[in-house]
Amino acid sequence: MERNRLTYVFAAGVIATGVFLAGGSLAAMESMVGDAVRGKTLYQACQACHSIDDNDLGPRHRGVVGRRAGSVADYSYSKALMTSGLTWDEATLDRWLTNPSALVPGTKMFFQISDAQQRADVIAYLKLQK
Repeated sequence: MERNRLTYVFAAGVIATGVFLAGGSLAAMESMVGDAVRGKTLYQACQACHSIDDNDLGPRHRGVVGRRAGSVADYSYSKALMTSGLTWDEATLDRWLTNPSALVPGTKMFFQISDAQQRADVIAYLKLQK
């Protein structure tokens, strides 16, 4: 009986450790540090529609971090983005770059970055574009 109890306690400990480690790695992903130098290189893909200083198919990105979504006066945003109530901080940009239309259904943006580190790198670069 004691042996079964010890096996149960050991198994529960292994499961709890696995859950803790999984949660820890998720938290690590959420606080991933971006590399702005790599982000600048990755940003080249964004330049098909965006520029740092000029509106193009997409709005300019200078000052995007901390800006209210849909607020560049001389750009024609979708109504969905203009009324989204979002502010572009790191977490919101990460969600946006993961899947823009999931975050704001009806947006014009369709480009996605599936790799979390690449998103963090691009965001780190954008943070420097004040």
